[in-house]
Amino acid sequence: MQLHADQERKLSKNEMLYCSERRRPYVGHLLAVASMLIECGRPEEEVIAALLHDAVEDQGGRAMAEKIASLFGQDVRDLVLECSDADDTPKPPWLERKQKYLAHLEEASTGALYVSLADKIHNGRSLLHDIERYGEEVWSRFHATKEQTLWYYDEFSKVIRRRLPDEVLVREVTQIVKELHRISSLK
Repeated sequence: MQLHADQERKLSKNEMLYCSERRRPYVGHLLAVASMLIECGRPEEEVIAALLHDAVEDQGGRAMAEKIASLFGQDVRDLVLECSDADDTPKPPWLERKQKYLAHLEEASTGALYVSLADKIHNGRSLLHDIERYGEEVWSRFHATKEQTLWYYDEFSKVIRRRLPDEVLVREVTQIVKELHRISSLK
């Protein structure tokens, strides 16, 4: 909570104009991801990594990774690093990071796959909700275009289906991806 205290989930221009009193603290995302892993009965190290999965990317790179190791151990640090698409500042370009991350997932640990899966499910749920509520403007929040974002969800879904074929959450992310395409084609 301390690391992400000043960080909020991305808001659309409409939300900022009409709902300025409504905040979406970033920690809500981290808690949702961790909660999914708890419900799946995943190990404590994965749940802790879920809470910290964006810390290296957004809050200090390699130095943060070493702080995580000192506080929570090497296993948690290693999981967080596996779930990070960048540990340097400035971050490489979006497409380069995502392509590298998708290739990395082909050999990532099972724990990292679960953390990443829960992260994509929560992000996908939020994206669907926001598209339904605010329309196409939602896409302007992101560094990537709508087409790039949909491509990334498609490719992630393919990798995760190959790597965790029997996991119930994989069906959920697959449905989210289908719904993102459906709702995006309507707008």
